[in-house]
Amino acid sequence: MMRLDAHQHFWQYNPAEHIWMTEAMAALKRDFMPRDLKPLLEARGFEGSIAVQARQSLEETRWLLELAEENTFIKGVVGWVDLCSPDLAKQLDRLEGSARLVGVRHVVQDEPDDDFMLRPDFRRGIARLAEKDLVYDLLIYPRQLHAAVQLVREFPEQRFVVDHIAKPAIAEGLMEPWATKLRELAKLPHVTCKLSGMVTEARWNGWTAEDFRPYLDVVFDAFGAERLMIGSDWPVCTLAGNYADVMGIVMDYVAQLPAEQREGVLGDNCARVYGIGGTPSDTAKG
Repeated sequence: MMRLDAHQHFWQYNPAEHIWMTEAMAALKRDFMPRDLKPLLEARGFEGSIAVQARQSLEETRWLLELAEENTFIKGVVGWVDLCSPDLAKQLDRLEGSARLVGVRHVVQDEPDDDFMLRPDFRRGIARLAEKDLVYDLLIYPRQLHAAVQLVREFPEQRFVVDHIAKPAIAEGLMEPWATKLRELAKLPHVTCKLSGMVTEARWNGWTAEDFRPYLDVVFDAFGAERLMIGSDWPVCTLAGNYADVMGIVMDYVAQLPAEQREGVLGDNCARVYGIGGTPSDTAKG
């Protein structure tokens, strides 16, 4: 058993590169490095984490891989490559030497076209990932779930992971159309979901653990505990809560589960899906 935080970030703040940080996110406008995260993981009993891209840059991907080589608790990196580029194969080949690269992600949530993932060039890029045994992380809003269903259905051999439970409107208490569309996506066995990013979709200064229970109920019912993994979204989560409290939302929820399911959500599922410490199982691949 291995307890893993399936989703966190590192950066050296640069205003020209981190333009997504609004004035409301002023607390994030500084460096966040492995030395800052490691004691937080240890205090909560977690052995490692998956570092996820925050900039759409090959330079950042290489930097994250260097951090992973220098810090053994970083068990994997979900980086960025230009999936729409005709040079994608070369980009992947240059990164292939690092065993810590376990997946890639594009910030689809910021694309103005809700069908961006269905573009022919993007789909050609997705087709290359299974060849490299790389996961694709889906960073989307509920309005993009319909495209995610089509994409995931088209690539049954590709492992997909939904980030942040697809960002429902928790602050407004809205369940639909998110719940219905997420259930449709969850019917496809080769997609899993991260229990992460929820606090920043809630009221930053006024949430309680009960606010998340209806959303967690939907996600657990849709995916089953075997296809879910805990993630902090640190340091973004610090806009709405400290690390221990954020992780505690899911840890307290899964305390009711049988031990095997609980440990799956807290790390074993992440290790299986991202191939940490071995080859992903047939179940993970769908």
